[in-house]
Amino acid sequence: MPIPAFSWHHLDSWNLGVLPNILLVGAVVLYVWGVARVPEWPRTRLGWFLGGVAVTFIATQSVIGAFDMSYFSIHMIQHLLLIMVAAPMFALSAPLDLARRAGPLVTTRLLNSRAASVAFHPLVGYALYFVLIPLTHLTGLTNTMMTHPWVHHGEQIAFLLSGYLFFRVAFGREEGPRLHPGLRLVYVMAAVPVDTFTGLAIVMSTHQPIPSYAQMAPSGTNAAWQLGNVHLGGAIMWIGGDALMLLACIPIVLIWLKWEAQKTRELDAELDALGL
Repeated sequence: MPIPAFSWHHLDSWNLGVLPNILLVGAVVLYVWGVARVPEWPRTRLGWFLGGVAVTFIATQSVIGAFDMSYFSIHMIQHLLLIMVAAPMFALSAPLDLARRAGPLVTTRLLNSRAASVAFHPLVGYALYFVLIPLTHLTGLTNTMMTHPWVHHGEQIAFLLSGYLFFRVAFGREEGPRLHPGLRLVYVMAAVPVDTFTGLAIVMSTHQPIPSYAQMAPSGTNAAWQLGNVHLGGAIMWIGGDALMLLACIPIVLIWLKWEAQKTRELDAELDALGL
């Protein structure tokens, strides 16, 4: 059923759900427990994890979550927060490395298994991102998601997981297959056209691509407004997605420069040892 149009008086609205908050609290408890078992674990990584949880909470439980099914533009803001803000934070927190060091032996065996090595391969992370973005925005799945909250919740989880798998490769912080720091920059830049194409395809729609939006949009709106809001959502995906991807390139460039400096020092040391 359509809800009233958004106003600034709704900023204190909440969309609190029991299960999502149990999952978020449970994740924090597990991570903190792991940190307690590994005293030398960097506290900055704990900060990244808590930041990822906070962004996920804001994206799904705050006013954004309260209006994400009626405003397509807000829906897109939520998607960007999950896949391009929260997910990179989780990648920087290196949860799987913590699980290896703090968890039982069976966890280490599972994370070192062949199945895990396939799941964490750079091509898998890229392929999931490359497929998920257009699949969830340019197909009938978008209409299904707008009318079925549980499909929407599954989509939110998929964004977090695919974003994590993508950015864990981009940042190269965790154990497993790693790319050369320079290739990580290429890896991220190669994903930019995905957001651009998806966003532009939505912006250029001449008809309503989400048939159910007429029933989900705020009360009192007409077809022209609804299509305009869908276009706004596409622009947010296009411009906002590209901007966040470029922002993610900054730490990758810094990592590359640090890596090159380290290799230069090692080469100088080898040459000095040879008397050259």
